[in-house]
Amino acid sequence: MKDVVVFAASESAEEFTKEICNYLNLEMGKVNCQKFQNDNNFVQILETVREKDVFVVQTTEPPVNERIMEMLIMVDAIKRAAAKRITLVLPYYIYSRTDKKDQPRVPVTAKLLAQLIEAAGVSRVITCDLHNPAIQAYFNINCDVLTGQSHLQKYFDQKNIENKVVVATDAGSSKKAYKYAKHFNCPIALIDKRRDGNNDKAIASNVIGDIKGKNALIFDDEVDTAGSIMETIRILKEAGAKDIYVGCTHGVLSGPAIERINNSELKELVMTNTIPLTPEKKSDKIVIVSLSELFGEAIKRINEATSIGELFE
Repeated sequence: MKDVVVFAASESAEEFTKEICNYLNLEMGKVNCQKFQNDNNFVQILETVREKDVFVVQTTEPPVNERIMEMLIMVDAIKRAAAKRITLVLPYYIYSRTDKKDQPRVPVTAKLLAQLIEAAGVSRVITCDLHNPAIQAYFNINCDVLTGQSHLQKYFDQKNIENKVVVATDAGSSKKAYKYAKHFNCPIALIDKRRDGNNDKAIASNVIGDIKGKNALIFDDEVDTAGSIMETIRILKEAGAKDIYVGCTHGVLSGPAIERINNSELKELVMTNTIPLTPEKKSDKIVIVSLSELFGEAIKRINEATSIGELFE
């Protein structure tokens, strides 16, 4: 690699950034981030980035809107310091669920964020498992979308779970469930589920497929309030499922999610580290799988202008 500098855009992103830098055998970029008494953010880059290949890493531990301003301000500072190229590493794409105008007089915030990122001076974006793959097309710059699928598959391969079935939580996730079922060489089942308006409440009705006495594996791009997962677990248990495991890339875990998980019949929730797991959200039922080396390898290949296509698989 040549002339690479990797910065953490906030304190919440430091752990993920350090893991990336350890993989790349680099020192993390030096920066001074602080907040004035009037609540305005200040950023000063403490090393030369002129004509450097700069990568800015930002994770999305709340407050989310604060994280957006932190990364935009840092990108602007780096751009004005004459960096050759700025790549934004955004493991979890903020506002990814506001991806379309599905109601009257509502925004498409996912696209607005893409426009803000470009306007700030970002040359390229690296993210992971978008809630809607169409978000990639919101950018007029290169947007590389990695996936945590192989890492989740590897974890469950090592557990050697017998008599398993992959469960799609709704019709929209059936394609993803099929890919996992093909990897594990096991059958697939489908939950007939509908969502009630904007209140994050999922209503499930029945199971299509044989799950009685089987160990169920559920995969999703993210777990937010865990309401949908709890409804799915209830339906599966009533239908005779044995142990239930959930794998997801992004552990948002907002609101009552942790309480629901701890009080449920869920055997294990396996998440990647795209969103930092704060101390109050830790649970004996939660297992973290790191994607920092995956992102580190993507950074290495981008800098060396070699193919990163196989990292998408």
